Amino acid sequence: MNRRNVLTALAGTAAATLTAVFLPARALRAGEFEITRTDAEWRAMLSDLEYQVMRHEATERAGTSPLDKLYDAGTYLCRGCDLPLYSSAAKFDSGTGWPSFWDALPGAVETKEDRSLFGLRTEAHCRRCGSHLGHIFDDGPAPTGLRHCINGVSLRFVAA
Repeated sequence: MNRRNVLTALAGTAAATLTAVFLPARALRAGEFEITRTDAEWRAMLSDLEYQVMRHEATERAGTSPLDKLYDAGTYLCRGCDLPLYSSAAKFDSGTGWPSFWDALPGAVETKEDRSLFGLRTEAHCRRCGSHLGHIFDDGPAPTGLRHCINGVSLRFVAA
């Protein structure tokens, strides 16, 4: 084995490691959901930020969503398919800068492991179209003790 082979192997290992750490795994596939769209259809219906968050698991900047400080009575729907996801009755001020809920509506949100960013988190996504919503943490209030930390761009609010 010469130096070139060793360097090539090291570069390949480094690239694979960086990809696994910095890019989220897309375990969700379009065919797994009730509502599916082509990439072009998603791009046409979403803003650039909405597309990056909902289809590529990016995160909006904290404190940028007007939904974070909205406490009116109503329902938060998936921006991708209009499925009701969260009730305003489960919303609370987590102080994180993102809309936070202690629970989702029954059968609305599914989860998967997210091993990006040097750790293990629980990703929340719409069960009907697979759109990335945010993450679920175990530091929320009673009665569930959970905090669904959700990107506001993934949601649409409908007043009661």
